[in-house]
Parts: sequence; structure tokens; C-alpha cells
Amino acid sequence: MTTILATFIISLILSLALTPLAGRLGTRFGALDKPQERKAHIRPIPRSGGMAIFLAFILTLAISTLFMTDVSNKLILEKKIVFFFIGILIVFAVGLFDDFHRLSPIVKFFFQVIAASVAFYGGLRIDFFSFLGLGLHFGVVSYFVTLFWFILLINAINLIDGLDGLAAGITFFASLVLIILSVLRNEYLIGMLFATLAGTCLGFLRYNFNPASIFMGDSGSYFLGYAIAGLSIMGSIKSQVGAAMLIPVLALGIPLFDTILSPIRRFVRGRKMFHPDKGHVHHRLVGMGLTTKKAVWIIYAITFCLCAIAIFVVNIRDERAGLFLIVVGAGAVAFIQKLGYFEYFASDKLYGWFKDLSDEAGFSHDRRSFLNLQIAIGESEDLEELWLNACRALEKLKLDMAEMDIKTGFRVQGSGFKGLPSEGMNPLSGMDGRESKKLKGVGNNPGTKIEGNLRCKEKLFWTRDGFDSSNDIYKESLLKLELPLIDNGNKMLGTLWLIKDLNTDSISHYTLRRVEHLRRTVIGTLEKLMKSEP
Repeated sequence: MTTILATFIISLILSLALTPLAGRLGTRFGALDKPQERKAHIRPIPRSGGMAIFLAFILTLAISTLFMTDVSNKLILEKKIVFFFIGILIVFAVGLFDDFHRLSPIVKFFFQVIAASVAFYGGLRIDFFSFLGLGLHFGVVSYFVTLFWFILLINAINLIDGLDGLAAGITFFASLVLIILSVLRNEYLIGMLFATLAGTCLGFLRYNFNPASIFMGDSGSYFLGYAIAGLSIMGSIKSQVGAAMLIPVLALGIPLFDTILSPIRRFVRGRKMFHPDKGHVHHRLVGMGLTTKKAVWIIYAITFCLCAIAIFVVNIRDERAGLFLIVVGAGAVAFIQKLGYFEYFASDKLYGWFKDLSDEAGFSHDRRSFLNLQIAIGESEDLEELWLNACRALEKLKLDMAEMDIKTGFRVQGSGFKGLPSEGMNPLSGMDGRESKKLKGVGNNPGTKIEGNLRCKEKLFWTRDGFDSSNDIYKESLLKLELPLIDNGNKMLGTLWLIKDLNTDSISHYTLRRVEHLRRTVIGTLEKLMKSEP
């Protein structure tokens, strides 16, 4: 315990001394976090604090080797420790470079994967999980589980670093509880490493708490996330893996929750999944009217409670552990609801999204039925058959009136056309009824026969039974669509006009999508018929 306490004090002192120096270097060489829309500060602040955190951690461990105690002597250069520190150097370096010269998310993610892979190669891997008598061997997927664990914690600390003192404070609390767990298991080396991490965070917090004079930047958040991920695996190698992994999961509950939910939230809202926004937990709290300090203290309090629950759960071996996890889960749901996150996952929105998805994929019966009509239109051998099939599709869409103006001539023969009145104006396009009497639309009732072969550039007209084209066309509740029929060569083949009385029946959420499918099918069929004309 003396060695653990000594390393904590040394790292605290070093962090307090090095942080101002890191701030001056950041200001001198341009590593400044400038005010932006999603930022809480109003003046440029150096984001070079990660250098102080990293150096305080490394120097403390170097000094601890001089203690020559049973604990410090365990810090030997065995394989897993060497590769752990190589991984730390990788994530710290890429984070530091990003603090001075911005990198793309893809590049940063790539190096996170490299660093996690280095740790896995060195023996820091999650092969087995056991808790409350339940065990799970990961086997060949152990690499991907380990990779996910490292990347999750690295980005969890990085994303929560949005308010003054938040990331450093949460990491400090998590490290304290992991120190306690390590001591209870007699894993004093892991306890010493976590004590060093806690001291560096506490010293840095002196300058990072609101109002902050320095930020840790990506170099600091990447280092802290990687360190917690690696040390928690290292501490679980000789103990119950489930218990060891559960501690950081609960202690870092808020940043982990935010990291998992953020890309889902952005995906649901149609935004880039890894694009920064102001929808994180801390932003939500501030948006509810809390000051930055109050928001941070609330998250501190929640983190402290989660740490206490984590210690309790790990040290009991009966059904009470499961009960506490259920209570924690219920509290998390209530917290999410209070922050307004459920507005992204409301049942009506999710139902509409899944309905759209199933309809677009063709799983719904209605979509498959309409697809059958599209196929029938595409297989039409003449203009009359095309219009007959198109009108069946229009009727299925519950439209009330349609007219198609063909700009090119087609040879038409057959019967079954429903004529317009011989007098008056066509209510859709203004054409005289007598001019368009030769070839009209299809109705449910047989109409005027067309004898012989007829080359025409006419209008095809259709109305739903019960719709009065003379009077109903002037209603204010009509949805009117004008769809140009343009082929791939930008040639105008014609125009399709559609009308729907919304007082009679509202359109469904997929009507307009199917109208576009119909338009494209009609264009393709017209092109085919044009090629078949002599």
C-alpha cells in the first residue's frame, strides 16, 4: 500500500508541475482549441494537456523502479507490459499529432486499431468471460472482442471530453475504484499503475476544471482510454474476467453509453455516424439549462454511484448482483428518457422507418403486388396495354385522375378505351376534348372502340369511378403532380399528370415513392415501344 500511495503522490506532483508547461508549449506551437458552435469556451485554449498526463505517468513509473519494493520490482519488461506501452506510445503519438495538425477520423481510427492489435499480440486479450456462474469462450473472435474493447474505451474518454474537467474527473473516479479492486485481489502492481493514472488525472484536473485553462486533447483522452482498457485486461488475466471487466464498464458507464448511442443517434437522424455534434450527454444537460459546473458535478455524482455499485457487485456472488444490475439498467433508462434521447427512438418513428425499410426491400405484400404491376407495364407490347396496366397501378395507389400526354407517335389498335366528353376542356392540360377523343384513358367500364391501326400523338386519360372530372377537379384538397417522362438521352417522351383528392383518402408514406417507380417503368416501356416501331 505504501508503494501505491507513493506513486499516487509522485504522479500528482508531476502532473501539477508539468501541466502549465504543456499549456505554454501548446500556445507556442499552435495547439489551440478555438471557440466553435459546439464548444463551451469563448476563447482559444491550449489542447496540449495530454503531454503532461503522459509524461507524469511515464516519469512516475520510472521513479518507482528506484523504490526497490516488492510491488515496484514487479514492473519488469515482460512481453505483455512491453507491448502495452508500445500501444500507449502509438495512440498518444497519433493523438498528439492531431492536437497540432488535425487528422481525419479514418486515420485516427486506423492507428487505434494498430495500437489495440499490438496489445493483443503482446498477450493482452479477452479470451473468456465469466460472471455469476456463466462462462463464454470467445475463441477465434477473441481478437475482435479485444479490438472492440480498446476502441470503445479510447473513444468513450475522447467523446466525454466536452466539458471542463469531465474526462479527467471520470477517469480519476474509475481509477480509484480499480485501485480498490486490485488491492482486494492482492494485485498490487495493477493497483500501482491505476494509482499513477489517478494521480496524473487529479493533478491535471487542477487546471482543467471549470473554468479550464488547458484541455487534454486527443493525446490525453486516447492515452487514458487505452490505459484503462489495457490495465483492466491485465488485471483480469489472473482473476475472474467478468468481474474485472465489469468494473470499468460500470465506472465508465456514462461515457460508454454515450459512445455506443452517439453513432446510432446520428444514423437514425440521417447524419454522418462519426461526425461531431452537440447531442452528447453533457451537451444535453447544459441544454436543459444547467451550468457547465452543475452538469459536470451531476455526472461526477452518477459516476461515483456507479463506482460504488461496481465494487458491491464484484464482491458478491449471488443473485443480488443481478438485481443490482437490473436496478442500474432501469436507472439508465430513466436517465436516457430524462435527457430526451427517446425522441430518436419513438415507436412511431421506428415503426415508420422499419415499414419504409421492409417496403423498399420488397418484403411487404403491397410492395410485391405493385412490383407485379410494374412488371406487367414493362411487358406491355403496345401503348394501349401499357396504359391499361398503368391505370391498374394508379387505381392501386388510390389516385383519382390521370392523364398522359405522348409526344411521339405510336401505332395503336384494339378497344376498351373510355372516351372524354366530346365538348369542353380537358381539366388537366387544357386541351380541347374533341382534339383528344381518338385515344383516351382506361376505366372500369368498356368504352369506345378504336377500329383499325391509328398513328397518334394524343392524350391518354383515366379517372377513378366516382370522381367527377368536370367538378371535382376544382377542389382545394387536390394533390397535383406533373411528371416529365424523359429518357436516358434527355429526350422528352411525354408528361404524366396525376391528381389525388386528399379529403377522400390521404396518401400513404410510400405513395410518392411508388409514383416515381411507376414513372421510371413507363419511361422504360415507352423506350422499348419506340424501338419496336417500324
